[in-house]
Amino acid sequence: MTEKHMQHMPEGIRFPGEYEPHEGTLMIWPERPGSWGKDASGAEKAFTDIIGELLKVEKVWLVVSPKALPAVQEKLRRRFGENESLILLEAETDDAWARDIGPTFVFAGVPGRNRKRLALNWSFNAWGGEVDGLYASWDKDDRLAKTFAGRIGDEVLDAAPFVLEGGSIHTDGEGTLLVTESCLLSAGRNPGLSKEEIEARLKRYLGARKVLWLPRGICMDETNEHVDNIAAFIRPGEIVLAWTDNEEDPQYELSRQDLAYLAGESDARGRKLVVHKLPIPDLPVCCSRADIDNYVFEAGEDEREEGERLAASYVNFYFANGLLLLPQFGAGNEVSDRRALRILKELCPERKIVPIAAGNILLGGGNIHCITQQVPRKPL
Repeated sequence: MTEKHMQHMPEGIRFPGEYEPHEGTLMIWPERPGSWGKDASGAEKAFTDIIGELLKVEKVWLVVSPKALPAVQEKLRRRFGENESLILLEAETDDAWARDIGPTFVFAGVPGRNRKRLALNWSFNAWGGEVDGLYASWDKDDRLAKTFAGRIGDEVLDAAPFVLEGGSIHTDGEGTLLVTESCLLSAGRNPGLSKEEIEARLKRYLGARKVLWLPRGICMDETNEHVDNIAAFIRPGEIVLAWTDNEEDPQYELSRQDLAYLAGESDARGRKLVVHKLPIPDLPVCCSRADIDNYVFEAGEDEREEGERLAASYVNFYFANGLLLLPQFGAGNEVSDRRALRILKELCPERKIVPIAAGNILLGGGNIHCITQQVPRKPL
C-alpha cells in the first residue's frame, strides 16, 4: 500500500491514552552497534521477551532491515512458531526507537459517523539535529512513520517540518498533554517557534485542550529529557512521577520542581491532579568497561564513557491490553525493582504487571516505552 495524506486538518481530533485498547504494537529489531553493541544478544533477548508478552494480548508489527530479516525470521520462528499476530515488515531504519520514529496515532471525525484512525507524522532529527542530535544521519528514521502508515493502510496527517518525538508527549486521552520544557524548548528542535506557538501546534495536531509543561525530566536523559521517562498518566487525573528522597542525587531537584508544578495544576477537565511518586533505582545504573568495549560508534554519533550514568526510570513502562510491562534493572537494584513492582500493582490492580529485565535496553539509551509504539484499536 502507498501512504495516503490528509489534504486539510480534520475535525474532532483526539489523541487516545496508551491505556486504551490497542490493535497492536510497533517495534523495530535492534541492530545499530552504537546503541546495542557489536554483540547485540542482550538487547535481542530483552526485545524478544517483550514481543513474547505482547503476543499474548495483541499484534506486534516488527520492522527488520533486509540484511537481518532471514536470521531474525528464523530466530523468532524458533521462539514463537508460526504466529499470525507477529508481522515482520522489511524496512531500513537508523535505529530501533519505535516510540520516537513511528507515527503517533490519533482519532478524527464525528463519533458514531465517520470516525477514523490517522497516522500523525512528525519531523524527526535524531533528538536535536545539528545542535545536539545523537547521530549524524537520520533520514531512514524520518521516513518510517509514513512507511508504516502505508503498510497498515492508515491515512497520514503530516505535521512536518514540526520536529517532535513520540516519547516527548504523553496524554490522558481526555485532552490533557504532558511535556517537558527541557525537551520541547531545546535549541535543536523548533528554534523558530515560541513556547506559545509550539503549544498551539500540539493542540492543533493532537486535539489537546491543555498542555502541562513539566520543567525537567530524568537526569542524564540524552533526549533533552523526554516526558516518558519522568511522568505518565496511569488513568485520567492520575500521574506517576519519577522520584528520589535522596537530596544528594541530582534527580532530587529535577523531580522536586516537577512535583511543585503539578501541585498547582489541573487537567483539561478541571480535575486537580493526583500525583504518585515512583522512586528511581536506589543505585545509579552506569556503563561498565565491558559495555563501552561492546559499542561500535559511527562518525558523528554520540559516544558513551565508562562510568556514565544512564537515565534509569521505572516510569518508562508500557501499557498493553490488560498488561503493564515494567523495567527491572537488577545489578544491586533488586530492592528498588521489587518496590516499583509493588507500587504499580497497587496503583493498577486491573492490570497484570509484568517485570522485564531491561538493563540491556537502557544501554541503548532508553527503555521499554521508548522501543514500543501503540497502535490503538480503530474507533467504531
